[in-house]
Amino acid sequence: MLVAAAVCPCPPLLVPDVAAGAAPELDAARTACLDALGVLAASRPDRLFVVGPAEQSGRGPHPEGTRGSFRGFGVDLDVRLGPGDAGPAAADRELPPPLAVAAWLLERIGWSEAPVEGLGVGERLAAERCGEVGRGLGGRAQRVALLVMGDASACRTLKAPGYLDERATDFDEEIGRALGAADGAALKALDAELAYELKVSGRAPWQVLAGAAEGADLAGSLLYEDAPYGVGYVVAAWS
Repeated sequence: MLVAAAVCPCPPLLVPDVAAGAAPELDAARTACLDALGVLAASRPDRLFVVGPAEQSGRGPHPEGTRGSFRGFGVDLDVRLGPGDAGPAAADRELPPPLAVAAWLLERIGWSEAPVEGLGVGERLAAERCGEVGRGLGGRAQRVALLVMGDASACRTLKAPGYLDERATDFDEEIGRALGAADGAALKALDAELAYELKVSGRAPWQVLAGAAEGADLAGSLLYEDAPYGVGYVVAAWS
C-alpha cells in the first residue's frame, strides 16, 4: 500500500551544474524537493518507485543502479538510481532525463531507506492505464513510496518553451490544488488532450500516483508552486 509520495518537477536545470550561473533561481524549488524526499524517508517504505515521463526509448522499468547522465546538457555529470548495482540488467539502459533528475535528488539525501526502481511512462498514456499501473505499484510491497517527477504547463509566458497559452494558468492552478490536497479524483480527471496541448509532462505520472493512492487515505501538502522560465513547477508531499 502507498504510505507516502513526493511530487517534484523534472527540469535538468534543477541540477546546479546544469543551471550554472542561473542555479540560484531554483534554490527554493530544490529545497522543497529535498523536503519532500524527507517525507519519503520518514515513512520507512519497503520499496520506492520513481515514476517520470519518458520518450519511447526510456519507457518501462529501470532497475536500481541504472545510470543516467547530463552530458546531453553539456555537463560531465553521471548519476545512478539508488545505491544498488543493477548489473547486466541495466547495461544497455540509460535513465531518461526526468529519472536522472530524480536520481540526482536521491543522491543529495543519501537515500538508503529502501530498494529503488524507476518507471518511465509515455506522455500520451491513457488515464485508465495510468491508474492500472499505479494500482500495480501500490500492491508491490506492504509499504510503498513514490517519487513522482513531472512539470506542469510550459505555456505560462511569451518566452515559455510553448509560448503563451491563456488556458495554462487555470490548468496549473488546478494541478497545484489537486497535488497539494492529495486529491486523486481530481488528478484522474485531468484533461489529457489539454495537458498535451499545454506541454504538461507530469499528467501521466500524476495519474499513476492517483491510482497508487486509491484507498490509502493520505493527506497532502503543497511545498512549492511557481513558473520560472514560463514552466509550471509544483512540489508536494503526501503522507
